[in-house]
Parts: sequence; C-alpha cells; structure tokens
Amino acid sequence: MKATAIVLAAAFVAGTASPSAAQLGGLGKLKTMGDKAVDAKNKLDDLSFSEEEERQLGEGVSLQLRNRFGVMQDEKVTKYVTLVGTLLGQASSRPKLGWKFIVLDTDGVNAFAAPGGYVHITRGLLGLMKNEAELAGVLGHELTHITAKHTIRAIQKSKSVSLSADATGSASGGGLRGQLIEKAIEASYKTILEGGYNREDERESDEVGAKLANTIGYAPNGIAEVLKKIQARNGSRQDRNGMFASHPATKERISNNEKLIKSEKLNATATADARYKQNITFDAKPITEVATSEEGAAGLAAGDKKKEEEKKPEEKKKGGSGLSAITGGKQQASTQQASSAGARGGVPDRDATGGPNKNALNVKVSAAELDAFKKGIA
Repeated sequence: MKATAIVLAAAFVAGTASPSAAQLGGLGKLKTMGDKAVDAKNKLDDLSFSEEEERQLGEGVSLQLRNRFGVMQDEKVTKYVTLVGTLLGQASSRPKLGWKFIVLDTDGVNAFAAPGGYVHITRGLLGLMKNEAELAGVLGHELTHITAKHTIRAIQKSKSVSLSADATGSASGGGLRGQLIEKAIEASYKTILEGGYNREDERESDEVGAKLANTIGYAPNGIAEVLKKIQARNGSRQDRNGMFASHPATKERISNNEKLIKSEKLNATATADARYKQNITFDAKPITEVATSEEGAAGLAAGDKKKEEEKKPEEKKKGGSGLSAITGGKQQASTQQASSAGARGGVPDRDATGGPNKNALNVKVSAAELDAFKKGIA
C-alpha cells in the first residue's frame, strides 16, 4: 500500500507539473519579450546610425538650414565651391560619401556641416575670404566634422536624444527608428547652429582640414587666415559671434595651425587668388550692416521654444529680453540691424536674415572637370 501511495503521489505531482510548467513557460516568454524591448532601447540609446541613416539625418538638417537661410541661386558659385569641396572629399577618409555643397543666401559669415556629407557655406563667408586656400581650409574643417561624426558624437555625449521604455515596447522597429531619427535631426540642427562641438572636435577639424588642403596643393594656413579675418571683423564685440562660436580661443587656434605646419612639414603653397576672384565677385558686409531676423534663434532647441510658448499671455506681450525673446516671438519686425540685435542679445552671423529661395541647386562635376580644376591649383 505504501508503495502504491508513493506511485500515486508521484503521478499526481507529474500531472500537476504540466500546467505549472506551461505557466512558467509563458512567463519566460514574456521575460524574453521584455528583454528584447530593453535591448532595442539600449541599441537606440547608443545612437549608432548606419551610413544611410546618417544621410537621412543630414538631409533633415540641411532642409532646416535651407529653410532658415535660403539658398543662393548661382550655379557658377555653387559649382566652384563644389569643385574645391569634392577634391577635398575625395582626399578624405570617406571619399565615397556622396558629398553635397550648398551656398546659403545670407550675409552672415558662417559654415555648417551636417551628417552624411552635407556641407553649407554662406554667401557672407565667401565674400569675406579672398583666395581658394582659405576656402579649402574652411571646407576641410567642415568635412572633418562629418568624416569624424562629430555631430553624432555630440548628441551621444549630451544624451539629448532618447525614447521612453514605453515607446520602445509599443512601437514597431521601423516606426520607432523613425521617431529617433526625427529627434536626432532636431538635436543635430541645434548642435550645428549653436556650434556645440567641444574643443577636441574643433582642434581635430582644424588639423585634419589643414592636412587635407595641403594634400591637394593648397597652402595649409588657409583656416588660420580666415580666423584672422573673422577676428578683425568682429572687432570689439565681446560675445561669441557666428562661425566657430564655441571654438577654442582664436589666437590659440591660429598658433596651433602654425605649429602643425612646422611639425608636419606641410609645405604646399597654392592659394589660387586669381581663380577665386573670378568666381567670387562680391564682398562680405560689415558686421554692423548684417540684418537679423526676429526668428534668428530659430535653431535653438525645440524645448526652448516650447517653454516660451507656455509662458503666460501677459509675459508674451512684454516680449522679454535676450535670446529667449528672439526664440519664441513671431516675426513682427522681419529685420533689425546688428547693433540692435546685439543690444537684445542677438548673434548677427547666426541670426542673419536669409534669402527667399529654399531649393538646393543640383550641381554635378565630371571627373574631367575635377582633373582640369586640380591642375589649376597654383
């Protein structure tokens, strides 16, 4: 009897084990699904983008820059910039990135590099520079921001882009990825417009850009010469204005360029002054004549705008002061002189008004044109 009882007990345990195991199996499955959601979120939060997604980021940022400043509709100027830029791109660490060069239609002196190969330079900066070596120095600097993925690294470090665990669990992979890219576009635009790179990124861009220029025959001090012009142009301004707003001290950067040329024995000498003057026939306006827009700080974070919009009605009517007033307000007065902008806390070269046409010019250069252009570097 005892043996029979033991057998029956064992049978009972075996019979009841099955639904219990099924329950545990279900819990295990739920746990696995949870792990996958967490893994997906961790992967998103790492902000690692494929080259295709990087290009998508650049397209989004470029669109915002074009909408902000407009595009200069001059094929001759755009092709000239594209020829210089393409030679630099081919000599870079990412020669097949599909480089695109856009001239922004604004008097502001500035340049912007968006992920995926989109390089923007303003009409104002082209007018300030006086030779091709200077252009190569600036374009080489911006190219390096892209090849080294400085914008992506900046938003990774700031942790300004993330999605909630709830969103990760509820959205499909493609839709979730799209949300992340949209947020990354906004963060990238802010980083680029505000010059939000750290000192090391800027130093790397100066150095690699100078080496790139030297590689294809340009004098490697082009970036330093541009910095000197910007320094002279800004004159007695105490605020950081426009291009290289957050960069290391200008004197330090000029000194670093001189040291680099000596230590690396960079001995190219071409400046191509005559060819530059043939293609760039306009000058930059003095900083006091740069008109600025009430929406000039439109590139500031969307969160800043939201805070402004959430202000009480009476606070909005007062208008406030400084950048917060510029960021949130409607464009009641479309332009202001730079001196007025400075009094309000504006930054002329960043907040400069732009042209009406937002369409990028599709300029192509052939291998034969590039070869002939390169032979003309002298």
